[in-house]
Amino acid sequence: MDASPSQRLPSRRVSSGRGAPAVLAVPAAIGFCFLLIPLLALLVRAPWRGLPGLLSDPTALTALRLSLLCATAATAVSVVLGVPLAWVLARARFPGLSALRALVTVPLVLPPVVGGLALLLAFGRNGLIGRHLDAWFGLTLPFSTAGVVMAETFVAMPFLVVTVEGALRSADRELEEAAATLGASRLTVFTRITLPLVTPSLLAGAVLCWARALGEFGATITFAGNSPGATQTMPLAVYNALQTDPEPAIALSLVLLLAAATVLALLRDRWLRPVGPP
Repeated sequence: MDASPSQRLPSRRVSSGRGAPAVLAVPAAIGFCFLLIPLLALLVRAPWRGLPGLLSDPTALTALRLSLLCATAATAVSVVLGVPLAWVLARARFPGLSALRALVTVPLVLPPVVGGLALLLAFGRNGLIGRHLDAWFGLTLPFSTAGVVMAETFVAMPFLVVTVEGALRSADRELEEAAATLGASRLTVFTRITLPLVTPSLLAGAVLCWARALGEFGATITFAGNSPGATQTMPLAVYNALQTDPEPAIALSLVLLLAAATVLALLRDRWLRPVGPP
């Protein structure tokens, strides 16, 4: 009896697809080491024994407190302004919407120093809007704590807007349409149906926005300055300490590293889970 086609074919081991060819594995390993080694160096060179004393320094505590306050305030402003903006970008239809979406995302790729300069030209004492704020209300925003919040909001809010807009685009609109059919107003549909649907993305965007605001440097130092107790946040304190003594700079950097690691842990299930079947 003739052998079946499957018997005549030479046996081959089916590749599981879990291994990586050398042409990919080698640059992948180099890239991993390139990203990991600086972080390991920060941990290895950290002054662990003197860390409590360095972090309890009044300058460090003031910078930490100001950073947490301003980052939280910038996140709150971003949520209040960014969620409605994300809804407009995702659901509204009007001429120029594509251009508006592009402009909203410009701060994502704009150098932070350029962003700070743009804020200064807009809200400085001689700026387009700042001159009127100063003349009419005596309000000066640059080189103040409010200026720090503005700078952080400018660079961080697009992260929240992009995240929430994507969630609104992919959300099931049948529930919203059903609620509207039953007589619910647009505001009721938004607060009772839409917001609960996008809450996970809203929280993820808010956490990412907070982390971006916490680490902001370029726009802050350009628009708000580097005044201890008023505008000197953690990244600026790291920069100042690095000029004279690296140990306080390393200690403050560890706090920012811890914040970044915490953000990654919070967002792991959303952004770092594997795609496809386990």
